[in-house]
Amino acid sequence: MDRAERFDAFRALADRRGRPGIELIASLDVTRDGRADDPAAWAPGVAARLGLPAAAGLGPATFYADLAAPHGRRHVRVCSAAACFAARLGRHLPETEQALGVAAGTASADGAVSLQRVRCLGYCYAGPACLDGDTPCTGPRLAAQLTGGRPPLDPPVPAYDATGDPVTLAGIAGGDPPWQVWPTALALSAPEQVMAEVAASGLRGRGGAGFPVAAKWASAGGSPDTVLIANGDEGDPGSFADRLLMESDPGRVLEGLALACFACGSRRAVVLVRSEYPRALAAMRAAVRRAYEDGHLGLSVHGSGVDVDVEVVEGAGSYVAGEETALIASLEGDRGCARPRPPYPTRRGVWGAPTVVNNVETLAAVPWIVRRGGRAYARRGTRGEAGTKLVCLSERFARPGCYEVELGTPVRRIVTELGGGLKDGARLRVLQVGGPLGGFLAPEALDVPLAEAALECRGAALGHAGLVAFDERARPEEILRHVWEFAAAESCGACSPCRVGSRRGLALVREALEDGADGPGAERTRPGDEYRRVLRVMGEASLCAFGRRVPPAVRSLARACRLPGWL
Repeated sequence: MDRAERFDAFRALADRRGRPGIELIASLDVTRDGRADDPAAWAPGVAARLGLPAAAGLGPATFYADLAAPHGRRHVRVCSAAACFAARLGRHLPETEQALGVAAGTASADGAVSLQRVRCLGYCYAGPACLDGDTPCTGPRLAAQLTGGRPPLDPPVPAYDATGDPVTLAGIAGGDPPWQVWPTALALSAPEQVMAEVAASGLRGRGGAGFPVAAKWASAGGSPDTVLIANGDEGDPGSFADRLLMESDPGRVLEGLALACFACGSRRAVVLVRSEYPRALAAMRAAVRRAYEDGHLGLSVHGSGVDVDVEVVEGAGSYVAGEETALIASLEGDRGCARPRPPYPTRRGVWGAPTVVNNVETLAAVPWIVRRGGRAYARRGTRGEAGTKLVCLSERFARPGCYEVELGTPVRRIVTELGGGLKDGARLRVLQVGGPLGGFLAPEALDVPLAEAALECRGAALGHAGLVAFDERARPEEILRHVWEFAAAESCGACSPCRVGSRRGLALVREALEDGADGPGAERTRPGDEYRRVLRVMGEASLCAFGRRVPPAVRSLARACRLPGWL
């Protein structure tokens, strides 16, 4: 049996578990393409062809944004997330609707064009942005680009190393090629040695939760049935680090994933890439093909007896589905709703197998750690939070882009020295740190280290470390409304505190603003006890971090912008 035949046999064995879920979402996506009708007209048929009940198709088809939204023959996705909102205060949305002659969330009567409002396309450094099919358009003149008056503007991600010895950007800023560590680790190391180096490094998850990576790996128990998931569902508006890594250095992500499989004793891995990143999806798939051709993946990799099978899966449009239990639900073909824990995914996760979910940026740091040693990594950063972090600066900065910095770097240095302050000499109104559920810092409160513990003391959070600057054109009340709109739109609905609370919070904010809270009498308007009750219930009773993080995020905005009535 040659390599190709052995791999086909291995793939067939691996595919016995979990295929209906992955195939269901993919089949729904293909069927939706070019259709403007309701999912009820076509989703049950897709499920039936896979031997599943109608509800199995209708559930995800009405949940995920890519499936529920009408798709004309020309489908345009326009970003309405924080960085694009800050760029033009939302004016690009009606301009896009006027240019295309169709309202967001609808398709034209003849099905020729449809417009979908999404939240983050990973072009926060050049916003506002949209995707015309898979073609990016960015900058202040989106309407002209969509109507042919100007060519599409697609600037690459500016990437910079601010450490002198990049870890995650080693292949982008440092020119260090991938797949240099993997063969040596297989030949000279045991899984326990890789685990020990990562434990010594103090590496924590870079997707927002910050859980110790080695501890998560160890909790899977070394079972060969363990499934590794590389989480490329980067949804935090303001962050584009994962997009940069998957598009520009996909081999490093895969090498980190392979090392994680080796350390955990796993034979199977999945890379989930959000649909809003079509180029990253193509790059990861191409990188996987090359890795198999070069012998880095497959059966008995490099003659070691270690089997590693990797599959790339496309997401279907959901912010909450980036949370690990919701991500697992999406891979199983369900609605991307958070699940209660325990059981924890490392005990019972996707398809009932032990499952380890690591963010793309987390995995990209593993090859450097294994090559240079965990202690070398631990010497960087702070005593409690080791290593480096990719920080993304939005379009409002004079020098936007993705910067690798050591944890503990003062936020003020990142804003003023690396980012060059705001463009055109504008003054900062407020800085959003760590995405919509992170928090906000006032201009005078930037003397804080970029570290989870320090930011938490200021009411913010590290998250993905996206920094979105709002200049003085943006009124605090409009930013507050924007955060609540995001919460109401992206709540998965699995628990009533978040599902009801996010919508009620938005309604209360809108009512207060309509009563004049966004005018000269803002100081005299109070949202009332019901608003504070909504915040308390969401913060204490929501099932996952999404609902629990909304209250501290909006409170931090109220503090930073001196809106005491909204605390």
